[in-house]
Amino acid sequence: MSDVKHNKIKPVGEYILVKPSKEEESTPSGLILQSSSKSERPQKGEIIALGAGKLNEKGERVPFSVEVGQMVLFKKYSPEEVELDGETYLLMREQDILAILVNS
Repeated sequence: MSDVKHNKIKPVGEYILVKPSKEEESTPSGLILQSSSKSERPQKGEIIALGAGKLNEKGERVPFSVEVGQMVLFKKYSPEEVELDGETYLLMREQDILAILVNS
């Protein structure tokens, strides 16, 4: 799989670029509810690009355990939010990712 799905932002080093998912809540009958707060940060998104990787104590690059295109769950307040062309992205380290969503 490619290590870049976005051509305007390339993370450096151990950083990972994630496009946050827009979460919509709905009732059991299908009625869509507005988010209670626009400032609530998402905790789910798609990996868009990977940096070169973290350096180990020998100065060698350690490959990521995640891949571009995977949907992940991550810590709520660790990522750095960036905007480009009206779109919001998150830059985070692999240690901020809590889980990979399988079959999503």
